[in-house]
Amino acid sequence: MAATPTVEATITFLEMREAPLRFPPAPSGGPGLALLKVEDPSVAFYRFLYNTIGGSWYWFERRLLPDQSIAEIIGNPEVEIWVLYGGGQPAGMAELDFRWLARDGRADLSYFGLLPTFVGAGLGPYLLGAALKRLWSREPTRVTVNTSTLDHPRALPLYQRLGFVPVRREGRRFDDPYATGIMDGPAPP
Repeated sequence: MAATPTVEATITFLEMREAPLRFPPAPSGGPGLALLKVEDPSVAFYRFLYNTIGGSWYWFERRLLPDQSIAEIIGNPEVEIWVLYGGGQPAGMAELDFRWLARDGRADLSYFGLLPTFVGAGLGPYLLGAALKRLWSREPTRVTVNTSTLDHPRALPLYQRLGFVPVRREGRRFDDPYATGIMDGPAPP
């Protein structure tokens, strides 16, 4: 029996200790934008966002979770799902996690990304800025995020441009989720 192919990644953990002085504005022109908090998100809608956004970037961890576990995460009042709409359709998502706020003062940007048809349209800085504004509105002592070498190549520079600082890196190797059937379609290059 052949061994399952593996994928290697370097995970960069970042944090921000002060709110940015300015937040990127919405890009002008293009489709009308609306940023809305999802009230009582359904598992199906969440999976649509997660799978569609993450399909190009090896987002597979939440695909491994049963619906009940997803429902518990996104149904927690300390977890917020924000969706950016462009021209009336979902364009991006930011998942904000405040569950650690009372314990250690931390707020986390758990997931952040754009749907493939909106990548390159200049919406990333605006969505990230809006997410950061909401995260800092709860007055954490720090905001955290992580990214990997399998994410969009502009993710890490964008986080750093808005004020995140790398605090550690670690290498990981995992079974290729495309080879195991966890993810569909061809694996990203």
